[in-house]
Amino acid sequence: MKISRSFLFFAVFTVILGYLGCTQQPVSLSTPQPDLNSETKPQKTYEDLIVGFAQLGAESEWRVANTVSIKETAEQLGVELRFLDAQQKQDNQIEAVRKLIIQKVDIIGISPIVETGWEEVFQEAKDAGIPIILVDRRATVPEDLYISYLGSDFLEEGRKSARIMAELVNGKANIVELVGTIDSAPANDRYIGFREVLKDYPEMQIIDSQSGDFTRARGKEVMAVFLRNYGNKITAVYAHNDDMALGAIEAIEEYGLNPGVDIKIVSVDAARGAFEAMIAGKLNATVECNPLLGPQFFELALKVVNGLPTPKWVPSIEGIFFPEDASKILPTRKY
Repeated sequence: MKISRSFLFFAVFTVILGYLGCTQQPVSLSTPQPDLNSETKPQKTYEDLIVGFAQLGAESEWRVANTVSIKETAEQLGVELRFLDAQQKQDNQIEAVRKLIIQKVDIIGISPIVETGWEEVFQEAKDAGIPIILVDRRATVPEDLYISYLGSDFLEEGRKSARIMAELVNGKANIVELVGTIDSAPANDRYIGFREVLKDYPEMQIIDSQSGDFTRARGKEVMAVFLRNYGNKITAVYAHNDDMALGAIEAIEEYGLNPGVDIKIVSVDAARGAFEAMIAGKLNATVECNPLLGPQFFELALKVVNGLPTPKWVPSIEGIFFPEDASKILPTRKY
């Protein structure tokens, strides 16, 4: 019997393939294969970090405490901190971010003075390979332009304030509102959250709402205008922060009324001044917004720089405080 060369070649080739199939281990498509060209980068420590922080300013007790927390924590951990103060001006804050990009810091923390107008400079940071963490305030930018937001739920702070107010006034009030810095995240959300709850209380009306820019002086000034316009018609004040509430208290007293009695007052922050006002019977409640974010910020920054997974939002833990507990709690407050 004569075998053709082509048949013989085919038979030998088949045997070889069968042999290879028996001796080689199958490769699982679900198992990631090692990258032989990659090198494991050493993990950085706090002492290795160069962190930039673009603070918005020092408009309130809260902000001062926030700055102290950032600076003191950096010193305790051995972090090299490049801290820049924008003095309440967005142009200054944008310029601060650009300076930090030029300095090639490892990461940038920023408390945006307002929510809008950040996309261009955040993109510049991303192009430079420098991640951004939003601290205390959010920015209206695509999510790929920042790593994480560390801070409060401002909407819920507004809701809490409204619920407390409803109890204080038995569901019936003429309210004036001292709004924070226009277009800032806390002002926007505290405004919205408060109104969400008020929908269930038709006899609680906001008769006027003006910005006090989160400062005591402006809070007093705006409250004085409210009193001139509405006088005894005002039965409640909702202040977006304690500093404005303290200013309002001064204006109410100068007008000849008793703050906390003739006019109920609820504010946000839970700073020491608010506790002192509650002890004096001039403030009815304060909703906490924790400024002591230094430890959480640097912990988050180290994780980001080392490529570890981080949540898009890291909420702070906060409470509500009333006059009956103020004397006991005040000595424990750090801000």
